[in-house]
Amino acid sequence: MQGEAGPGAPTTAGTDVSGLAVAKDGYTLDVLAAPEQADSPGELTFRVLGPTGAPVTAFTPTHDKPLHLIVVGRDQSGFQHLHPVMDANGTWRTTTTFAARDHRVFADFAPDGRSEALTLGRDIAVAGTYRPVPLPPPSTTATTPDGYTVTLTGALVPGTQSPLTLSVSRDGAPVTDLQPYLAAYGHLVALRTGDLAYLHVHPTGSPGDSRTPAGPAIQFLAEVPSAGPYRLYLDFAHQGVVRSAEFTVVAATGPGTPVSAPGGHGDSGAPHGH
Repeated sequence: MQGEAGPGAPTTAGTDVSGLAVAKDGYTLDVLAAPEQADSPGELTFRVLGPTGAPVTAFTPTHDKPLHLIVVGRDQSGFQHLHPVMDANGTWRTTTTFAARDHRVFADFAPDGRSEALTLGRDIAVAGTYRPVPLPPPSTTATTPDGYTVTLTGALVPGTQSPLTLSVSRDGAPVTDLQPYLAAYGHLVALRTGDLAYLHVHPTGSPGDSRTPAGPAIQFLAEVPSAGPYRLYLDFAHQGVVRSAEFTVVAATGPGTPVSAPGGHGDSGAPHGH
């Protein structure tokens, strides 16, 4: 397993992992600038360098965007799913806010002419008073500050396609009119606790296919590489607003245990920039 995980990282169970390396197959994530002051908006700029060393400027869109940028603290708090804008020279820019901690930045993209997408990752440190956020305790629900509850059913079993269902309700009533967001009713990112190995999962079915309902249930097939805890981040859209729900899930060779923070931990409160 190539990457920056270092000693003590979890071992895989035969499944490929992404996001551990800053460079792969000739492509490199080159961060040019990042916010320097904690809790204050700043510009994050970067390039994707290709096999010749020149910035890549041609990308094949995946789910309506040429590149997805995920930012999260090394303690798995402060999740952000951003969509920066690229200029003609191949430099991507977005404005965001970082807390005082070490962060992991993931660029998820498909260069033109390549059959498979790539995910490259790089660490960014922001100075300030660090207040670690512990991994939330067990729960199968996450609640957003504005009254949405997401319930998780299913279990992660390493090395297999594990079915997960995330059901959205609001004030106790099922939400049956979810809106398409990036060509789907939901997007799921999984990060392995410890090394932050990355998995971006799209749901089964798609809006307008005449068989996929617009909620309350969003179904996924997720394959994780090893046993242990993972953090799951679900993005979904309703009434014109994109929201996030977060869970911690323990993958095991037997039945897994989905767990998340009770109460207000369901939404990180981080800016999205969608």
